Amino acid sequence: MPIFEYKALTSSGKTKKGIVDADTARDARSKLRSDHMHVTEMWEVAGKKSKKDKSVAKKTRGLPVKKGKPGGLLSKEIELFQPKISTRDLATFTRQFSTLLRSGIQLADALNALVEQCADPHLERVLRNVKEEITSGNNLAEAMAKHPRFFSDLYVNMVRAGEASGHLDVVLTRIADYLQKQASLKGKVLAAITYPAIMVIVGMAVVIFLMSYVVPRITQILKDRGQPLPFITEILMTASDFTKAYWIYVLLAMVIGGFFLKSLIGTDAGRLKFDSLLLRLPIFGTLFSKQAISRFALTFSTLLKSGLPALDSLKIVALVVNNAKLTQVINNIHARIIEGADIATPIRKSKVFPPMVGYMVSVGEQSGQLEEILDRIAESYEEELDLTIQRLTSMIEPIIIILLAVVVGFIIAAVLLPLLDFSSM
Repeated sequence: MPIFEYKALTSSGKTKKGIVDADTARDARSKLRSDHMHVTEMWEVAGKKSKKDKSVAKKTRGLPVKKGKPGGLLSKEIELFQPKISTRDLATFTRQFSTLLRSGIQLADALNALVEQCADPHLERVLRNVKEEITSGNNLAEAMAKHPRFFSDLYVNMVRAGEASGHLDVVLTRIADYLQKQASLKGKVLAAITYPAIMVIVGMAVVIFLMSYVVPRITQILKDRGQPLPFITEILMTASDFTKAYWIYVLLAMVIGGFFLKSLIGTDAGRLKFDSLLLRLPIFGTLFSKQAISRFALTFSTLLKSGLPALDSLKIVALVVNNAKLTQVINNIHARIIEGADIATPIRKSKVFPPMVGYMVSVGEQSGQLEEILDRIAESYEEELDLTIQRLTSMIEPIIIILLAVVVGFIIAAVLLPLLDFSSM
């Protein structure tokens, strides 16, 4: 019978090394799991070592999981172009997965049922691969960690915590709830930004059409008459000539500027400055700030409820808040906690979180109800986010309409004034 050497975490959180004999790696893991040990690394010692288990263990050991996929440059390129799944679809899949496990269906059978009803071919391929990994002896978290474009660090580590605690179905339900809330939050922010953006784009398109096609024909008639033109008309003609002659250069400059901004944001320092600027914007800064704080509180709470330690939870939260400034603050909080501080003190000193958040976290730590307090913070900021979106929408819409009316009115006035003068002569 093969012999496997392993490294595992006991129920008390201590690391243990040893050997176990079993027919397969899967049977060995099952034996250790029945002894309340969570395997982090395993390989066969009576014979050739299992390179597969070793590579997976190295990649998935510790928190957070590093994104990537073994296999060299070619596999990295394949992973780069691999499609992603939407947050809502992932939430639906996770909830169905949880329901099947709660009904007493075995893990492999539950995955098989999900594969058979999966409508997305990309997700179907991923689930088939996950099922194969499980039947070969790997656990669910290790199998999912090989598909980082589908299953994030947060998702994988919560699954790992669920497997270790024996409450995978409960953890999957929490993941589904979290993903659903995140999708709803993202949709609200996009809705608030999309409407004014569409109005601005349509308005600019109308003005460009007038300046490059309509105005030149009318001003040519005015020039042919040889009469002196009002100052407002001269300004319009200059702007129209510039637009007609240099529009391609303006467009090219905008494209180059976009690429330059993207490359700047691609650096750590540039992304930090950009995200810091977003939080300080006069109109949308409040919107982005409340969204980031709500995501922080909801993610932190979900991870703590799933059984992850606070330090490991903060590592994952720093990766998913999607704001470099907030990530910097969370990493600083993590460092301060290692030095012996509590969670609330560095939050209050960060100048990114409002004072109310720091005081509420302090109450949660002292009362032992930090998860519930974080849930209340997330709900409170989500409600404030709804009100902020409503105020911004009601304020931005008339502002954009007024600005467009002023621009179009200027064009009309500049054209009509000389025509009225000619008609009165």
